Amino acid sequence: MSTLHEHIANEPSKDEDIWRLKLYVAGQTPKSLAAFANLNRICEEYLKGRYSVEVIDLLEKPQLAAGDQILAIPTLVRKLPEPVRKIIGDLSNTERVLAGLDLRRPEMLK
Repeated sequence: MSTLHEHIANEPSKDEDIWRLKLYVAGQTPKSLAAFANLNRICEEYLKGRYSVEVIDLLEKPQLAAGDQILAIPTLVRKLPEPVRKIIGDLSNTERVLAGLDLRRPEMLK
């Protein structure tokens, strides 16, 4: 099982293809662990090799919440590609997460 302190990183082929995501959590609560697992699953399925995820634990670094104006946790922030988007919750609804990220299914990209 992965921990929330894990930083997921891939080796994207081009900088412009990189999806940079930040997941804000507060400790290792069940909801935070679910969000991390769901995000990992979605990224591997839809962005394999083209993403990096930074997990920010606000219990350890609460000052980082102000930068992205985090009001609830867990919150996923898509930094790149622009525009910045935020999704609040445990990310269990894959269709909602894909729509929130403006990420289409792989078969739709062809």
